[in-house]
Amino acid sequence: MTKKKQTTIRPEVLDELLQGCSALPTQEDLFGPEGVIKQLSKALMERCLEAELSTHLGYEKHERGTEEKTNLRNGFSRKTLKSEQGPVELAIPRDREGSYDPLLVKKYAREPDRLQCA
Repeated sequence: MTKKKQTTIRPEVLDELLQGCSALPTQEDLFGPEGVIKQLSKALMERCLEAELSTHLGYEKHERGTEEKTNLRNGFSRKTLKSEQGPVELAIPRDREGSYDPLLVKKYAREPDRLQCA
């Protein structure tokens, strides 16, 4: 029998996420239209999209190299996804050549694919 890998978020991180909530967070504070879950989902998706683009381009954001790069970052486009917590507006990074095709949030999709946990 295989054990499930446990992901542990440090208590300090959780405390920081809950700073804007009351002393006793309500369901609205956590799961509401402007709740912690929605904010965390948005931040995580945008962070993953940035990492995808870095992998696609072959260098990190603000990284200076000795070689000349032909394809560079080129700002962001906005996309609104439907979620259980309401609409989530994401900043999708772009590249100059237009060759970056996000994996996490597919082009033209309005709902994120469900993540499958094994």
